Amino acid sequence: MPEVSFRPTGQAVQVRPGTSILEAGRKAGIPIRSRCSSGLSCLMCKVKILQGEKELSAPLPAETAKLGPLAGQGYRFACQAKVMGDVTAELPEDPLKAAIRAQLLKSKEEDQLW
Repeated sequence: MPEVSFRPTGQAVQVRPGTSILEAGRKAGIPIRSRCSSGLSCLMCKVKILQGEKELSAPLPAETAKLGPLAGQGYRFACQAKVMGDVTAELPEDPLKAAIRAQLLKSKEEDQLW
């Protein structure tokens, strides 16, 4: 059975061939942002494929069009990418966590001024 590994969490899960990365994440208890549940309409489940890009189903024209220039840079929508072999996917940072991290960095820089 293929294995899907997630970064930066380091978690991995074995899935049946044909399982989407989104479904694999749910099986592993990893939250991948999505609102449309595989409809390719919310565009929230973008992941970067670090290893095993050829072990995924080929992107459909609609997915390629919606990814734009990111399509050739290893990005896929987790709801569309079906696993056929071992894959490592990098999850984007949660926007709320990113905002908090940026605010903490800004506060740290301001504290150094004093």
